[in-house]
Amino acid sequence: MTLVSDLTDHTGFWMRMVSNAVSQEFARKVAAEGVTVAEWSFMRALYDQDPMPPSVLADRMGLTKGAVSKLADRLLTKGLIERTENPRDKRAHRLSLTGDGRVKVPALAALADENDATYFGVLSKSEHDTLNRILRALAERRGLKTTPVD
Repeated sequence: MTLVSDLTDHTGFWMRMVSNAVSQEFARKVAAEGVTVAEWSFMRALYDQDPMPPSVLADRMGLTKGAVSKLADRLLTKGLIERTENPRDKRAHRLSLTGDGRVKVPALAALADENDATYFGVLSKSEHDTLNRILRALAERRGLKTTPVD
């Protein structure tokens, strides 16, 4: 008889359980503000930046140009970003937040902060710092650069 490990024997099981809970609650909070988590991530990536070409945004977020294009189209429809011509190359364009988008980003960031505080506030500061350090080390050592948007 082959010994079969239990689900709870796997670190990935515990990571997924916590990740799902944190992510699903945050998704509900941002949905109430009229955006998805992916759209929030996209808007946050534009927030501190000058207008940029979609290809640069795709590189920074670790997404495909197609994924950035789809997100941009949704946010354009919602009036949260704008597309402008590049003055040096009329065939190219750049993306930036609209005034409404600039107002929405800090409100969404506050929801993200609140969500983190709710879920991770049960940990001591030392535990939370250790968790962050371990997760960042795993991401760096595995070369993970894609912004999580799902």
